Amino acid sequence: MTALAVSELVKSFDEPGKRRDVLRGASLTIEAGELVALVGRSGSGKSTLLNLVAGIDRPSSGRISINDVEVSALGERDRSLFRRRHIGFVFQFFNLIPTLTVEENVRLPLELGRAAAGADRARARELLGAVGLGDRQGAFPDQLSGGEQQRVAIARALVHRPALLLADEPTGALDSETGGQVLRLLIELGRGGRTTVLLVTHSDEVARAADRTLLVEDGVVRPRASREGTL
Repeated sequence: MTALAVSELVKSFDEPGKRRDVLRGASLTIEAGELVALVGRSGSGKSTLLNLVAGIDRPSSGRISINDVEVSALGERDRSLFRRRHIGFVFQFFNLIPTLTVEENVRLPLELGRAAAGADRARARELLGAVGLGDRQGAFPDQLSGGEQQRVAIARALVHRPALLLADEPTGALDSETGGQVLRLLIELGRGGRTTVLLVTHSDEVARAADRTLLVEDGVVRPRASREGTL
């Protein structure tokens, strides 16, 4: 089953005196349960593509379908509701809310989705245990290391059992050892929950751990040859 289908995606930005085309007909498909790495030079459009798939932004033209729902055709409110229910997002710099505890950060997507209080607390604690932070549920983000904060972010992204998990440089702000631990955890939890994962990375280690690696170059997406670096 195809979890994500992107067809002829174009995204342009108006800049002073010119129009900049970041994506020029990008297409890709990802099957349910796959873990796919997206690589390419800085500024090639990787994060732009991720934001379009998430429905955070809209393409200039082209189609994005997630589990047969054409997300690119939805209005802003419906895209937000779809994202809340079906997509998890892990950011490079964690994006935790500093005034909420670890457990409250993880529970947030469920509360936005109006899950029952008892159920969302149990699910949050289950995920915190899975990421090795079951004893830190009452801590605040600034009391955690970078690796611990990213583990909280992964738990938050998976707490509502999304069909698609998007990760934008999830190990980019971490040292290599911590990043490796976070990567293994992300892969383990994603595959264990049969979640489809699309992640942006500059790391060869991350790319090697994926089922497939796609290269964003010259505004399009193509399979990356094994000899090509992530850059």
